Amino acid sequence: MTTATVNPPGSRPTSRRLTRDELRAAFNKRILTWLSIGIFVFLYLPILILIIYSFNENKIVGVWTGFSLNWYQELFKDAALLNSLQVSLWVAFWSTILSTILGTLAAIVLERFRFWGKLTYDAVLYLPIIIPDIVMALSTLLFFVILNIPLSRYTILIAHVAFNISFVAVVVRARLADMDRRLEEAAADLGANEWLTFRRITLPLLTPGIVSGALLAFTLSLDDFVITFFVAGPGSTTLPVRVYSMIKFGVTPEVNAVSTLMFLGSTLLVVISLVLQRR
Repeated sequence: MTTATVNPPGSRPTSRRLTRDELRAAFNKRILTWLSIGIFVFLYLPILILIIYSFNENKIVGVWTGFSLNWYQELFKDAALLNSLQVSLWVAFWSTILSTILGTLAAIVLERFRFWGKLTYDAVLYLPIIIPDIVMALSTLLFFVILNIPLSRYTILIAHVAFNISFVAVVVRARLADMDRRLEEAAADLGANEWLTFRRITLPLLTPGIVSGALLAFTLSLDDFVITFFVAGPGSTTLPVRVYSMIKFGVTPEVNAVSTLMFLGSTLLVVISLVLQRR
């Protein structure tokens, strides 16, 4: 049996035996710690290797011959890649604006008002988060085919707004749930109408949640592949779809460089979103 030393002030060192429950708790804690470390290594070690080999001088992936920034320089010389980046930024920007406005309004309505069909509306709003991307992609494509809408960057925009609204609403609604309603009541007691209360009290308090939801929507839109692949038309190739087409011809350090930049950009936006939510 394992022993632990206890030294009370002013007494001689003594020892006691750990109970079976304490031993089991210590064993479980150690197992969970190593399991967590193993999961993080499994998830992020390949990404770390990808980042390292994006600076490889050799064109053959996996054969390190020296440090070089040539592949990052090649990115800015690739006209097709830059055009894909432009389309991705355009779609991400406008989908973020529209989904942030609609998602914020939806969150306020669901959190503050009672109306007929609220439960159904709430369930439908959360469907894009629950259902697989492939189902969302097929249903969106079928929607455009039935309405005879030609596929373009605008169909990508509509599809991204459709699934981004849910994520924005979740973040903003969480912020609303933690907000003190007495501040709005105090403003009303002081003579402020509903619009003035919203503009001076509610909106400033919701701003961190709104910005966090907007950053999350921008990240999801910028990184989306499955839905975009189904609803993209000629001349509207986004960056993830372009990277997929590049991989068909083999993985090169240029693909690693593009993936590294996308990973760093997405990580930065997610970190900013988490920091704002904590504030």
